[in-house]
Amino acid sequence: MLNPPAQAQAQLLSLLFCICCLSTLVTARYGDSESKASIPIGVILDLNSTVGEMAETCIRMALSDFYAAHTDYRTRLVLHTRDSNEDVVAAASAALDLLKNDNVQAIIGPQKSAQARFVIDLGDKAQVPIISFSATSPSLSPIQNHFFVRTTQDDSSQVKAIKSIFQNYGWKEVVPIYEDTDYGNGVIPYLIDAFQEIEVRVPYRSVIPLYANDDQILEELNLLMTMQTRVFVVHMTASLGSRFFAKVKQAEMMSEGFVWMTTDGLSSLLDPMDPTVIDSMQGVLGLKPYIPKSKNLHDFKIRWEKEFSLNKPNRKIGELSLFGLWAYDTVWALAMATERVGAMNTSFIKTESSEHSTDLATLGYSQMGPKLLQKILATRFRGLGGKFNLVKGKLQPSTFQIFNVIGKGERVIGYWSVEKGLHRDLKGKSKSNSVNNLSTPIWPGDSTITPKGWVIPTKGKRLKIGVPVKDGFSEFVKVTNDTTTNAKSFDGFSIDVFRTIINRLPFAVPCDLFPYMKPNGQSIGSYDELLYQVYLKKYDAVVGDTTIVANRSLYVDFTLPYSESGVSMVVPIRDETSQNAWIFLKPLSWELWLMTGAAFIFTGFVVWILEHRINSDFRGPPTQQVGIIFWFSFSTLVFAHREKIVNNLSRFVLIIWVFVVLILAQSYTASLTSMLTVQQLKPTLTDINELRKNGFYVGYQKDSFVKGLLIKRLNLDEDKLRAYSTPEEYHEALSKGTQNGGVAAIIDEIPYIKLFLAKYCSKYIMVGPTYKTDGFGFAFPAGSPLVPYISRAILNLTEGDEMETIERKWFQYQTKCQDQSTEVSSNSASLSLRSFWGLFLITGLASICFTYTIPSWISL
Repeated sequence: MLNPPAQAQAQLLSLLFCICCLSTLVTARYGDSESKASIPIGVILDLNSTVGEMAETCIRMALSDFYAAHTDYRTRLVLHTRDSNEDVVAAASAALDLLKNDNVQAIIGPQKSAQARFVIDLGDKAQVPIISFSATSPSLSPIQNHFFVRTTQDDSSQVKAIKSIFQNYGWKEVVPIYEDTDYGNGVIPYLIDAFQEIEVRVPYRSVIPLYANDDQILEELNLLMTMQTRVFVVHMTASLGSRFFAKVKQAEMMSEGFVWMTTDGLSSLLDPMDPTVIDSMQGVLGLKPYIPKSKNLHDFKIRWEKEFSLNKPNRKIGELSLFGLWAYDTVWALAMATERVGAMNTSFIKTESSEHSTDLATLGYSQMGPKLLQKILATRFRGLGGKFNLVKGKLQPSTFQIFNVIGKGERVIGYWSVEKGLHRDLKGKSKSNSVNNLSTPIWPGDSTITPKGWVIPTKGKRLKIGVPVKDGFSEFVKVTNDTTTNAKSFDGFSIDVFRTIINRLPFAVPCDLFPYMKPNGQSIGSYDELLYQVYLKKYDAVVGDTTIVANRSLYVDFTLPYSESGVSMVVPIRDETSQNAWIFLKPLSWELWLMTGAAFIFTGFVVWILEHRINSDFRGPPTQQVGIIFWFSFSTLVFAHREKIVNNLSRFVLIIWVFVVLILAQSYTASLTSMLTVQQLKPTLTDINELRKNGFYVGYQKDSFVKGLLIKRLNLDEDKLRAYSTPEEYHEALSKGTQNGGVAAIIDEIPYIKLFLAKYCSKYIMVGPTYKTDGFGFAFPAGSPLVPYISRAILNLTEGDEMETIERKWFQYQTKCQDQSTEVSSNSASLSLRSFWGLFLITGLASICFTYTIPSWISL
């Protein structure tokens, strides 16, 4: 048994043992706060901005919520917050101070893209991750800047959604309006590329300075009112965007016919805006990332409103935006990554520096930063803002929500995702571009009719239409100058067609016609040069007999053609047959002549065999019998034979032979008669190769694209080409011929050739292949929305009776000469001796020859 002192000592030891056990249990359960590793983290925000105030509260709540849920973590983030005062230099200075004096291992922020550009360079030098939840400009690339992490979606992620909306509504023109900052300029190249893919024209880019005053904004809006485009995509921050839309309403541009669309940077901040700003945006379309609803998100919004009210009692509470949620998730991701890295030495390793080195040179670099960066990039979890998943250093895009500003808020009209495209609800099963995939929005001016996206401006200038000036072929275009008033009048087939088309459009198109000519009335240049004036924006269109060809379509858009197409050749025709001395031989071919002669001789020989034994008429000396053979068969041709036929077999042969002779004689007579009395019109040339081979001169219409076709496509020598302007000049050149200062052929477009042949149809003919062109059309600037409307009107006009009326008005005499190849001359010349002197020559020679042989025959 222990004595009292020993017993007291044992009790004391037991008490100490219990205290140690209890301490161990408490430490195991609640941790040892003194053993937590503090990791300094910098925060750079514009604390006086809407996003800055919102983000500060969310970051503080995120840190508290995270460690309340993870009490066993052995690391603790310690925040060092700096206010950048919306200044780029202040943000860079704050970052340098945090790195140099506080040795922060990561920086959350800065808030704006322009600020982030400088801070990122500091982070790369110090090897400290720069984590931004609001710098969305695509020009800031995590791939190029290894220590930059974007925990938000960059602005380029919404470009495909915007493109799908344009395809959905069929708009073909747009004017992007953006602020002149890194944030504003960053997304524009991506937007332009996307619009080019779907052939949406961007005729103008409206750049608004960040600190533009109200007068500057109104001046830019007035300029936009003078343009025909009525679809605008606005990419601005909330501070400038709120002032901009207030002026849009003041300029009466938030009315029917206009389309306004905001990108997610402005769309995500609509709720915190003043109600007067929301009132000025009625009918605006917007899109922003879709955040799935959850109980945690709902509870957090309630707590955030209470927290914000306690800290900012004098500020009006707006709805929590996406940037606040992304700031919250950023803190959670950073805290998770820090715990995975564990406690490390947070001091910077200093680099060697000289006595006069700057603060930047003596900054050093973090030991923990590179490891922390790798852990952040590998962090995955579901946060308040949805899935937190970084790929290539930035948050992956998800579904976008498309909404329509109505009343005091916004109404969701559909969604867009990479997998499903546009769809009305989140259950959409297929990708489609049908208008039915979005609910009907209320457009500006309380209209439910989808705007066509452009109008002829009422506050701007009227359309300036260029008209070609030419000396000939005035049936197509004719410009007349009134010498008294100097007023110009325009007439012709092309002008009448254009005016008819304009009157048929469902909207007014005020326009004025201007001749493309010098003060002396001569044309300024070629058709190509005139069309290029449209590209230079000196004319809004060209109306006339302008041919649609491929190289011209590179800088203008043509309507559908309103006339026939093609390029062909016209040459003189000649009538050679009736002036040929040996024309009587042409009705029969040489083979038929020889066969006929042989048949005559053979038939005479057969009859002689059958008759000479029993018929004294077929007897006599051998020479006489040979003569009878030839004479008898040929005399049957005109039934002039005197010999009697006594043999029935001979009669049978003659019956058949006479029938053959009758057919031959009648056929010969008919063919020869046709040759002598009907004009045999033949072209002097039939092939362009003959022009090239013989080096003949070729004519074409002055200022026409045909010259280029002759040189480049047909390989004709440019020195052998001669330009003419009128049908009369064509006639004179062809009449002279290539040897006398004229040309051997004229190559021109078929409509002009038909006009020329209508006047000179008895002298010329169209020959050779037809080289395809697309006919005459009207030219407009590339991407002009007027082109499809005018093209449809041309189709309706050409299918109706009105086009025939216009054609009869200008080309009524074309019907006089439809088919030159079958035309019979009504004043044919009488047959002359030149056509028959060959026959007389043969008869005369035969008579002379037989006259000289008479004495020898008598002696026999």
